[in-house]
Amino acid sequence: MIAVLDPLDPDRDRCMALLEEYPGPLLVPTMCVCEIAHLTRGRAGWDLEARLMAAFARGEIYTEDPHPADFERIAELIETYRDLPLGTVDAAVVAAAERLEVTQIATLDHRHFSVVRPRHVDAFELLP
Repeated sequence: MIAVLDPLDPDRDRCMALLEEYPGPLLVPTMCVCEIAHLTRGRAGWDLEARLMAAFARGEIYTEDPHPADFERIAELIETYRDLPLGTVDAAVVAAAERLEVTQIATLDHRHFSVVRPRHVDAFELLP
């Protein structure tokens, strides 16, 4: 998301291509929104942060609220991968993907998501 918003990001083109070509909806766990906004403001300024929030408001980006069971799984993942370390936001992505049986994750963070082993598949397919 941040690479798409930042015109100077070296990964922007391939991330834009994913957004334009991916056949299904892209879901963002609600727990990720604050981190995305914070990183966007830090890298690209308040104007892009505001545009990001407007895109959420218009329904251009779908959010997925956590279920109560997700919090238990998030805690479990943080403990299991404490040496990585895996934080709450990344663990929330994994928990939502497991609950929804999603096998593909759009991320540039291969360091974390290539190590984590989800319950429902051997490994996630990382996009782009």
